[in-house]
Amino acid sequence: MATSKHKTHSLRTLVILFAMIAALFSIMAVANVWAPKLGLDLRGGMQITLTATGDVSAENLAMAKKVIQQRVDSFGVGESEISTRGDRQIVVAMPNVNEQELVDRVSQTAELSFRKVYKTEAVSTTTTPPGLPQPVDSPRPTAAPSGASTTADSATMATLLEWTPSTQDTTDFTNYQCGDTFPDVSTEPLITCDQDKQNKYLLGPVLIRGTEVTRAVAEIPQNSVSWQISLGFSDTGRQQFGQVTTAISQLTSPENQFGIVLDGEVVSAPSVSEAITTGQASITSSTFTQKTATQLANVLSFGKLPVKFDKSKMSVENISPTLGSDQLRAGIIAGLIGLGLVIAYSILYYRGLSIVVTLSLAIAGALAWSMMTLLGQAIGFALSLPGIAGAIVAIGVTADSFIIYFERIRDEAREGRSLRTAIETGWVRSRKTIVAADSVSLLSSVVLFTLSTAAVQGFAFTLGLTTLIDLAVVFWFTKPLMTLLGRTKFYGGGHRLSGFDPEHMGTSSAPLHNSRRRSAATAGGKA
Repeated sequence: MATSKHKTHSLRTLVILFAMIAALFSIMAVANVWAPKLGLDLRGGMQITLTATGDVSAENLAMAKKVIQQRVDSFGVGESEISTRGDRQIVVAMPNVNEQELVDRVSQTAELSFRKVYKTEAVSTTTTPPGLPQPVDSPRPTAAPSGASTTADSATMATLLEWTPSTQDTTDFTNYQCGDTFPDVSTEPLITCDQDKQNKYLLGPVLIRGTEVTRAVAEIPQNSVSWQISLGFSDTGRQQFGQVTTAISQLTSPENQFGIVLDGEVVSAPSVSEAITTGQASITSSTFTQKTATQLANVLSFGKLPVKFDKSKMSVENISPTLGSDQLRAGIIAGLIGLGLVIAYSILYYRGLSIVVTLSLAIAGALAWSMMTLLGQAIGFALSLPGIAGAIVAIGVTADSFIIYFERIRDEAREGRSLRTAIETGWVRSRKTIVAADSVSLLSSVVLFTLSTAAVQGFAFTLGLTTLIDLAVVFWFTKPLMTLLGRTKFYGGGHRLSGFDPEHMGTSSAPLHNSRRRSAATAGGKA
């Protein structure tokens, strides 16, 4: 009965595994993506050179490089390269991006502020008739620059909330068209449009600064299908946000709205119906996708760049692969040679059991290929030459797992156990060793990924991924398959080509099925 139970569990495990593999390839089919993204060294990519303006200290340039590195790394293991050149340039190279996407990722300043809405108007799609004067920006009073600090006490906040637009402000708002320039000064009103250029706004002075934001996460809330950015505030920001929402929740539209302004544009203008004192807010937009919401959240999380870059001196260019197709082909050939040697060794030494090795490696390859492909779409993983090296190393890790298990079965058979029993007890005694060996490999990959640079991170990520796949294959494929094969006549009967014959098992006679062992014992008793 125990053997039948093992058989049932083994069949169920194999069915579940194949269903998982089928699901992964189905997702690839739906996404119409069949190959992993390639890294900078294999595919090439885009390179941007940023030149800082004004007085730039070495400390600020290093800090700007660190912020850009964080922004780039947040998009996944993409094998990016970021370096400084001279005393005022930062060079960023990334694969799998277009020119505009690269510029947006590395150069956005992320000046965030919260302002009260006083007027809003839908933008007309009609243009000003020829011959009529175009709106001209009215001069604004000189005031503190946008970066000037403001106090957060209740008296200051009350003063800011009591501010009302002047006649000049209303006139400027009427004449303003999206695309016109308007000074962004924290202590003065701001007239601007949303990012889609669908609505324009007259906003009051800055009430809460973006520096009070401590958390920015892109997510889809429960019972919703739209992406948003959830914000968390510092203690000061929470108090300010509570004061603002308490005051404007009693007003009528549009003055019960506050504009969330990013780099001079309104990204969201939510209305407030009650005081919000928890320090939690969200940025919503009808145009948010997972990609754009995540990008904005990462920019907000990693803060403003400490230096300004001269856009006129910004250069973007295509870069060719540093290794190219020849090296990629060499890496693939090396992997195939290693795979072939493992299979050849298993055929010579384990004979019929080589089918288990071959099928297990094929399953591991299918899982690795599908996971790398899907991770490229999900987190930006890009396969580089170091990554290929990590996959090649994993072939040896997988081969070690087979050898440990097969040799333990032989040990159990030498102790007089039947083949079916040896397969089960051998597994119990070998799996701890397999898990321990893979855990060491996995820990090494985690340490390398955490402490190393981008190129080594690709190696570490791939090694860690394939090590996890090795564990899954050994537990969910190799072991169940061995249980089923042990019930067949070819393997269970100790055929000389099966790998379970006396010569290879190191026993004086072929290992018996449990049923044959019972028959032999019965016959011996009668004699």
